[in-house]
Amino acid sequence: MSEYLTKEKKAEIFKQYGGSEKNTGSTEGQIALFTFRIQEMSGHLKDNPKDHACRKALLSMVGKRKRLLGYLQKIDLEKYRELIEKLGIRK
Repeated sequence: MSEYLTKEKKAEIFKQYGGSEKNTGSTEGQIALFTFRIQEMSGHLKDNPKDHACRKALLSMVGKRKRLLGYLQKIDLEKYRELIEKLGIRK
């Protein structure tokens, strides 16, 4: 795991969005974790524009988050709307 994502930070994200620290399988928690990682990697790419491995990993993560958001939208539209508003993603 990267130095920017400590166990404590990960537990905090899952506690805030997933309900509890141990609920790492919740869709909302996973989306929040991907959003945090995407933001950190975007900042890294601004400083290191030639890091192509990081760019590929970032695009992969964005795709995973998009699939999870689509799943959440189909399952529970209200939770989907709350989550994207909380995280500040999408329009």
